[in-house]
Amino acid sequence: MSLPVLGDEWVLARRPPRNPIPTDRPYASLVEPERAADGRVVDVATLFLSNRECPFRCVMCDLWKNTLTDSLPPGTIPEQIRWALGQLPPAQHLKLYNAGSFFDPRAVPPEDYAEVARLAAPFERVVVECHPRLVGRRCFAFRDMLGGELEVAMGLETVHPEVLPRLNKQMTLGDFTRAIRDLRTADIAVRAFIMVRPPFLTDAEGVEWAKRSIDFAFGLGVECCSLIPTRGGNGAMEELAARGDFAPPSLDALEAVMEYGLSLKAGRVFLDLWDIGHVSPDAPDRDARVGRLARMNLSQTAEAP
Repeated sequence: MSLPVLGDEWVLARRPPRNPIPTDRPYASLVEPERAADGRVVDVATLFLSNRECPFRCVMCDLWKNTLTDSLPPGTIPEQIRWALGQLPPAQHLKLYNAGSFFDPRAVPPEDYAEVARLAAPFERVVVECHPRLVGRRCFAFRDMLGGELEVAMGLETVHPEVLPRLNKQMTLGDFTRAIRDLRTADIAVRAFIMVRPPFLTDAEGVEWAKRSIDFAFGLGVECCSLIPTRGGNGAMEELAARGDFAPPSLDALEAVMEYGLSLKAGRVFLDLWDIGHVSPDAPDRDARVGRLARMNLSQTAEAP
């Protein structure tokens, strides 16, 4: 396989305009159920923090569309959290997603950690996202401030040896392995994001390499794998699609990968159903099949097709 190398300049040149977002509150927030590690179905408050754009410009990423061009001053992130929690119903777990890395000091100032931890005190578990290369002492310092558990969500994306280097993620499997080792040594739980059918793969190849990626993640001690159907919408993916180098995964592919992950019984496996509408819109029995996948997310048991 001979694949192009796509860097920051190529990605940036194809971007549409970003969306206007507020600076004093998250650009979105919600509460939804999720199966916890102990088997309970808990309510999870997810805050999509308004924050500086991630410094890693991955080819497939569209999260930058809801980011800012500059860092926010200290105190702004805690104020966003305080505002959002005042609007939402109670929940057991809290996700603080900032479209980048929570432990990037240009995104969340370390001087805000103590106040964020205080606001998170009522929650049993706090989930943040981070690039593997930014896992380090700031992560462990924040963990020590929390009263509950910390879970770090990281993008593994794919273990395909030629596709991963061309996603412009600036990460190797060695970087991911080191981060997992350090987090698990510190008794911090890990969630891995895995793409189903990244660019440059056919639908069948996308299934095969998603399965291999699940095996790799669970083999390292990852507690939870979150499957992300690769989507367009960021300019770069549209150009790859026009070249014949990208198409979204089929509903058949998502079902196959989800069923495989659950069959391992090695940890929780979730299929991200956000924006599922772009997947196989004309598939037979589509609504019933998507409903089945949603139930499997909560039950962590594969239902009969």
